[in-house]
Amino acid sequence: MAASNIVEFRFLAEPTDVNFGGKVHGGMVMKWIDQASYACAAQWSKHYCVTVSANAIRFIRPILVGQMISVEARIVHTGKSSMHIYVVVRAGDPKANKQTVTNRCFITFMAKDEAGYPIKVPKFEPQSDEDKQLEKVAIHAKDFAKKLDNDFEEQLGWK
Repeated sequence: MAASNIVEFRFLAEPTDVNFGGKVHGGMVMKWIDQASYACAAQWSKHYCVTVSANAIRFIRPILVGQMISVEARIVHTGKSSMHIYVVVRAGDPKANKQTVTNRCFITFMAKDEAGYPIKVPKFEPQSDEDKQLEKVAIHAKDFAKKLDNDFEEQLGWK
């Protein structure tokens, strides 16, 4: 069976997910994003994976208790041991057939072997035009993240 590059979680937002403002807490959304992207990375690589970075997490619209949540994570680019995953969160009335994008981001995971060392992952080959565009954006985000790390080290002395 070929490795699938997409994982989707679907569930209802619960009262325990709410912040003081009565909307779903941003930290809860980030947890959902991390869980779905981990499942996607592990499914793709068939190994234990660790989060390397979370880039450009956007909070576009609030999520309400009782809404149907869809968290879709998909591999859009791979390196030697890294997997770059585009995640989109949607929410809507479970009685309706319409969901709205509430969040999106890129998450990077690294596959590890049993001893904790990076391990090679299967190469992702984009098929659709959308996958090709997402891969370009992921590569741009990866290059920007490297530049940002370099700036922290060189300009601020942070290692």
